[in-house]
Amino acid sequence: MDRPTSMRGVDLHGALTVLPGGATGLPLPLREGRIGPAPRRGAARIDLGGATIVPGLVNAHDHLHVNAIPPLARGEPFASSYEWIEAFKLHFGDPAVAAALAVSKRVRLYHGALKNLLAGTTCVAHHDPWDTDFGAPDFPVSVLRDQGWSYALGWPGYGPDPRQSFSETPCGHPWIIHLAEGTDAASRAELARLEALECLASNTVLVHGVGLSAHDIERVIARGAAVVWCPSSNRALLGATLDPQRLLAAGRLALGTDSRLSGARDLLEEMRGILADGVLDPMQLLELATTAAARILRLSDRGALLPGHRADLLVVADDRGTGAGALAGTRRSELRAVVRDGMPCITDPDLGDWFGLAGVDAVPVTLDGRPKLLASWLADPEVLALEPGLALVEEMRQPACATGSG
Repeated sequence: MDRPTSMRGVDLHGALTVLPGGATGLPLPLREGRIGPAPRRGAARIDLGGATIVPGLVNAHDHLHVNAIPPLARGEPFASSYEWIEAFKLHFGDPAVAAALAVSKRVRLYHGALKNLLAGTTCVAHHDPWDTDFGAPDFPVSVLRDQGWSYALGWPGYGPDPRQSFSETPCGHPWIIHLAEGTDAASRAELARLEALECLASNTVLVHGVGLSAHDIERVIARGAAVVWCPSSNRALLGATLDPQRLLAAGRLALGTDSRLSGARDLLEEMRGILADGVLDPMQLLELATTAAARILRLSDRGALLPGHRADLLVVADDRGTGAGALAGTRRSELRAVVRDGMPCITDPDLGDWFGLAGVDAVPVTLDGRPKLLASWLADPEVLALEPGLALVEEMRQPACATGSG
């Protein structure tokens, strides 16, 4: 079933909404897929019973089509991603890898997107060629578009030529490249190579940056460029990651997961790991995955729940804390609802009225053992079969058709 493209307005009541400057207990109006200017008398309402509303997350780095491919067995850290790529070439002979790659690319792309959506990510920067499926009405997440990109300086056989791609990218659009993904001398020299190519500017977004020195980071900041930090992937491949503090203080840092080939299961897991390490506080972490990511990726209408912005949001239960801390340590099954463009995608069963208001059928599922309702347009059996922890409740499958009050 296709995703409806719009729904009549609804106001969210009884929740604390996290905004860039603080939080408010006022109702949050959703109008035609965007945040409305003000609540409206007579509008349909959803009572969220003391929950917290935060913006939908922005994953600044993923490869959507490879999230179901078995990773390499963990061993000694590699000196660089190039070493890992060479090792992975032998991994293609593994029957499990061959079976995973035999699944159609379309299904794998939808699966990577669904993986993100289930954990509250509503927009993803996919570091590979644009695919027409991304524009389909039923694609689970929004995908960054019109950015320039190159894969990596040391792997010229895949993706656009760096210098040509950079020169063809308008300065108002991000230009993204893997860089300094390693601890060896070659990785540490990559920023200088990029500068020699005249590809370091205010719209340059460097992914990983593990090999960047303190001096390199100052050069990145001075140029107005930015870095996407993927600590789980870095530690799994390289045994190290960058110190985020200077880039964070300069507002030049965003957060990404990389794919499950090396990275975290999802952005919430990535955030839990950072919190456990005590590197950042909950507000800093939320900003990296919302306002900072939107700013760095030039997403003018995402990352904050402000009038006119996309109505992409998460509802977090009241027992998870308040404000930015509500998302701290949260797992995907603990989210009360994930909403994209004002449309409910997955909710707890007691919020089934929301689907009725949106004119969307929902099917019962379990997510990591917890009962949920999933919008029927997301319930492609081939896609669901690729996601561990997600299962249709076949014997109960029926539309959720309750309606909300006026």
